[in-house]
Amino acid sequence: MTKKRFEMRAVFAAGIMFLGASLTQAAFAAPPTPPSGGAPAARILMVDLRRVIGESKVGHDMQRQVEALNAQVTNELKAEKAGLQREQVALQQQSAILAADVKARRIKDFEIRVAAFQEKVQKRGSLIQGGVVKAQAQIEQALGPVLQGIMRERGATLLIDRSAVLLGPNAIDMTAIAVQRLDAKISTVKVELTAPPASATARPQQ
Repeated sequence: MTKKRFEMRAVFAAGIMFLGASLTQAAFAAPPTPPSGGAPAARILMVDLRRVIGESKVGHDMQRQVEALNAQVTNELKAEKAGLQREQVALQQQSAILAADVKARRIKDFEIRVAAFQEKVQKRGSLIQGGVVKAQAQIEQALGPVLQGIMRERGATLLIDRSAVLLGPNAIDMTAIAVQRLDAKISTVKVELTAPPASATARPQQ
């Protein structure tokens, strides 16, 4: 896996985790009211949120846009990166003949420029991450009611994310149905460069 694709997937995965946390609080927290006369037997449904997003039309559309944004950033910064690489090679080649003070000053200047370049790359990546979070908030608006509808239809008392399940032999997997119904509600979403919310930037990277 290339470094570029790994970084893209990391951004995409961060957005998935943000969505999963929100849906856990919103869509899964309202099971049907038990009928009078005693509590019914538990009926547990399960969905794989990663699969729902990854296999849905809107998920594919979002990933395509993230890849395009990463490619755009790579293109925009290609010349600057190449210049720094050439400067690094030249500095290494001249290192043995430079006076100590000149060498130290050139190394310090080079490190400052490298740090500025890295900060620029990080800021662009942060804007892409913010765009993913914003886009997934729109997906959440469509997916939440889909999951609630599945719960009602199946008379479920609990709907859980597959990632939270260690063993669940009695849980009914509704992932495929969730994908199908999400596709019927939304197929595209705009990923725009956006400053990420504080909660997303503060979350440790997985």
